[in-house]
Amino acid sequence: MAQRKKSLLIGINYVGSEHQLSGCHQDIDNIAEFLNYRGYSNDHRSRIILSDIPGVPYSSPYFPTGHNILAAMDWLVSEPNCTLFLHYSGHGGQIRDLEGDRSTGLDDTIVPIDFETMGQISSTLLHEHLVTRMAPGCTLFIVMDCCHSGSVMELPFVYLSDADGQISIMDNLKAGAMLVGEAHQLINGGFSFNKVGEARELLAGATSFFRGLKHMGEQDEEGLEGGEFVGQYGSEHKVVTMFSGCKDDQTSADAKIQGRNTGAMTWAFLETMKREPNPTYVQTLQMTRQFLDQSHYVQIPQLSCGVELDLDTTPLII
Repeated sequence: MAQRKKSLLIGINYVGSEHQLSGCHQDIDNIAEFLNYRGYSNDHRSRIILSDIPGVPYSSPYFPTGHNILAAMDWLVSEPNCTLFLHYSGHGGQIRDLEGDRSTGLDDTIVPIDFETMGQISSTLLHEHLVTRMAPGCTLFIVMDCCHSGSVMELPFVYLSDADGQISIMDNLKAGAMLVGEAHQLINGGFSFNKVGEARELLAGATSFFRGLKHMGEQDEEGLEGGEFVGQYGSEHKVVTMFSGCKDDQTSADAKIQGRNTGAMTWAFLETMKREPNPTYVQTLQMTRQFLDQSHYVQIPQLSCGVELDLDTTPLII
């Protein structure tokens, strides 16, 4: 029996503000058309669209305030055994990392329409509402067309494609575990002032990998030495994949292509789907990068996964 399909589309142009964008409303129209073709229903039970299209009142549950966005995300992941799709087109930002678990000192965010009064939505909140709370038996596919979106979902496996199409992996889980292991080796080899200092440095580095998911259980830095974070980080095993428009330190273009306003990432992703209807994850990442390169956009799209996948052979789950 085919799984029920649900989708959440968010497009914010910040109409009338000094932060106004042009292509986000068009993005959700284009994505909605694509999803209809892929068997997603557009009825209110199966799809929610949040946007600031003129005419949508501020009081509407479909206006993209921070509260409404998080409530819609909770709706998306609430039912077991569903195939889920989320698209966000709008501003992405970075705020000061108040928890101290990011090596850059910054936390990735998405920017709701009322961010000036209610704040931005951090990656920790996004992970909690979309990954931690996702019902059993679901898969979630995400397209994030916004700036600073590389690790906005705090997923442990990150893949990048270079200009030649070669894929490199940043495995946060294994990298953090390796740092902890190296620290143990230093400690077990006998103490000295220098060795203790080096071990602390390694453990501090591991913190940036493992302490990002604090909502999975509060631990202090000493918990790293007991391996507790190694067991927690990535232990949710949720089938969540995210294509983001750029790396954490990059911006995503609000473009005009073939006379139409659109997000460059959304355009490149949909072009890929037109050319290759049933691609693997690797093909999707490589072709999306190629479309952006050919159109002279310097942003580097990346793929993040909640579980380790065979990206060369696994077909895209949409």
